[in-house]
Formats: sequence, C-alpha cells, structure tokens
Amino acid sequence: VGVAAAANAVPASIAGRLLSLDAFRGATMALMILVNTPGDGAHVYWPLEHAKWNGWTPTDVVFPSFLWIVGVAMTLSLGRRLARGGSRAVLFRQAARRAGILFVLGVLVYVYPAFDLSTQRILGVLQRIAICYLAATAIYLTTRLRGQIVWIVSLMAVYWLLMAFAPVPGYGAGRLDVEGNFAHYIDRIVLGSHNYLWTKTWDPEGIVSTLPAIATCLFGVLAGHVVALRRSLGERCLRLLGIGVVLLAAGLICNLWLPINKKLWTDSFTLFMGGLDFVLFAGFLWLVDALGWHRVVKPLVILGMNAIVVYLASELVDEAFTWVHWTGAGGKVVLRDWLYQHIFAGIASPYNASLLYAIAYVLTMYLLAWLLYRRGWFARV
Repeated sequence: VGVAAAANAVPASIAGRLLSLDAFRGATMALMILVNTPGDGAHVYWPLEHAKWNGWTPTDVVFPSFLWIVGVAMTLSLGRRLARGGSRAVLFRQAARRAGILFVLGVLVYVYPAFDLSTQRILGVLQRIAICYLAATAIYLTTRLRGQIVWIVSLMAVYWLLMAFAPVPGYGAGRLDVEGNFAHYIDRIVLGSHNYLWTKTWDPEGIVSTLPAIATCLFGVLAGHVVALRRSLGERCLRLLGIGVVLLAAGLICNLWLPINKKLWTDSFTLFMGGLDFVLFAGFLWLVDALGWHRVVKPLVILGMNAIVVYLASELVDEAFTWVHWTGAGGKVVLRDWLYQHIFAGIASPYNASLLYAIAYVLTMYLLAWLLYRRGWFARV
C-alpha cells in the first residue's frame, strides 16, 4: 500500500513550489559555491575543477543544471498561468522584465568592486541565464511540444554548422581548439576588451555558444512537460529517467566527432548534460515527492528557494574578501588570504585545507539562506 501511494503521490510543494526542484536547485547551488571558492586555487581536488578543455568533471555539471532547472520552473509556472487564462503577451513582457533585471545584476557582479568600464565583462553567468530564459519563454509561448523539439534540434544544428564550416581567418574552418574555433573568433571581434577577465579574448559564456545553451534550457522545458503530465508520479519518474538515458547515450555518440566541451558548450555537451539532469532530477522527484524525504533535503530546499540572493552574496562577499587588504610586516595582506592562512592552512594538508575553506564558505551562505527562510523573505525577480 505504501509503495502504491508513493507511486501516485502528488509532488510536494510550498506555496506552489516544487520541493524536489528546489532541492535539486539547492544541491546545484551548494556545488557551485564549493567549486568557486577554494581556499587555495593551486590545491584543488580534480572533481572540483573544470575540465581544462575537452571532457567533463562534476564541476562542469553546475551551469547547465541551472539552465535546465530554469526551463523546468518556467514551464510549470507559465503552464499554470496560461491555464488560468493569462495573456501570452503579458507573460512575455513580464519575462522580458525579469531577464533584463537578471542581465543587469550579472553585469554588476563583474563590475564590482573595481568599476573599470573599459574592460567590463558584458556576458557571464546571470547574463546567459537571462538570455536563455527569455528565448525559451518566447519559444514556449509560441510553440507546442513538437515545435519546442524542432527548436532544440535547429539550435544545435545551426551551432554545429557554424563551428564545423564557418571559416576563421588564419585558421580555417572546423577548428575546436582554444584559439582557432569560430566562437572564439566572434567573441574577439565583437566583445573585444569586454571578454572574460582570465581569457581576455573570448568568453566561456560567449555569443555563439549561447545557441546550444538555449537548447539546454529547452531540455528543461521538455522535463517540465513530463512533470506536468496527469500520470502517476512513478510513471513520470520513469519517463524522465528514460529520456535522460537516451540523451546521455546521444551525447556520448556525438562526442566521437564533436567532443564534450563545457567552454564551447558543444552539442555533445548539451545532450550529455541534459540527459544527466533528467536522470538526477528523476532521483530527486522520487526521493522527495514519492518517498517523502522532506527533512533530509530541507537544507537544499532552503538554499534553492533563494538561489539568486545566495549566488549574488557568494560572488560579492568573495570579491570583498579579495578586495579588502592592509599593509602588514611582510607587505600587502589580503583579507581572504589572511582568513585562509590563519584558520585553515594550519590544521590540514594544502588540498584538505583548501576544501575546508570552501565548505566553510558554503555553510556561511547556507546560514544567510536559512535566515531569509526563517523570516519568510524570498527574492522575486
């Protein structure tokens, strides 16, 4: 009887929110903070670093998961509002306003604290989320399921054609190395000095690679359709799992001629990470909404319910730690380095000390999210 009840359970929610999706978002947020804030960047365990170029690590799962989750949440929210008779034009205008706010917030993250507009990064994490969210919303509001699948295939096909056949001066066509790829070429000539700080001439969240990133968001839209089906929860979980396995296999097959590469957001990366998100979310949906693991995942839910605030705080506080400094006996002392050396470096090996700093930072951000949760403050964009 218990298994039958679980298989037909209605997904748990708070004020219309899907707890399993918040838990998945919170887990992604925790991993993002963990990999973004090591105590010592020279001593990081390999799973907590991005792949150097081709291939992937658990760290490379973070960003596509955020975009995929945006697609799921957007589908469930817009679906409810359309069912209540909401105007598609009004819904798109509201989405455009949200996307604009997200884009501006993303720019502010990178302009702070130096405010050097001559080299200000234009694109970035929140900016890509904003663009993909707006594009996916427009597609969702103007097409049905088949049309959305056509869009996914079209975006990936156009990106593959550009990367495989568009010539790059001095390199030719079809290059997928750092310097010779078409996406790098476009970022260099269009963005110029406004590229990513550490690369100077190209952006890992650049212009051309945004096309398959939109497809990632649309994969989340497809998952949203599955979640909204009037089927038993067990059947929906199995459908999510099945789609995920097919996409994982497709990504591995495409990897044979178009390598999995997060920085280029290749089609194989899009397929593989989309499949992984389907599989992971099927697990969250079953554990949280079928088996009732609400208490177990509550810390993740708390993080996921204020994801934008936690993300901004994690970035800005870390920047502040790096920016604040003073002159000591040995010269310039940076607050971030001082905290790491005086609290963590002396109690463990370099790799473990670096990891402990990152874990402490995650817990600090969780404390912020918990305080907001206790007061009932949830940021809405």
